[in-house]
Amino acid sequence: MLCSYWYYSLINFMLSSTDVKCEQLAQPASVTVQPGQPLTISCQVSYSVRSYQAHWIRQPAGKGLEWIGYMCTGCTGARKDSLKSKFSITVEESSKTVTLNGQNLQPEDSAVYYFYGNPHFLLVNFQLKSPKLNTK
Repeated sequence: MLCSYWYYSLINFMLSSTDVKCEQLAQPASVTVQPGQPLTISCQVSYSVRSYQAHWIRQPAGKGLEWIGYMCTGCTGARKDSLKSKFSITVEESSKTVTLNGQNLQPEDSAVYYFYGNPHFLLVNFQLKSPKLNTK
């Protein structure tokens, strides 16, 4: 139910928001890790992360979007149940950095990983332009 509501909310925000701001993030074109090795993808943004929910999503090749979870300053956050043992999300307010940490990743975790910050009723969309995770 959380995911259905989240997708509805995302579409609703995208269609109804007239105040959308975007940022360009410098990220590698791809990240390669060996199976079982940890993964860290960090995004540093120009706004204060204090009032934003920091969401991570992934999209495996040929498949739909999959919500991983979110975190925010002063909240407990949430993660998709089936991914709780694989991923954690941290928010560092002083450096304005949001980090996705992965552990024990397998070839099926290869995907394009996306981040976006969501301040309540405003969608602020940040996209990692192909930070593909390739496992061998």
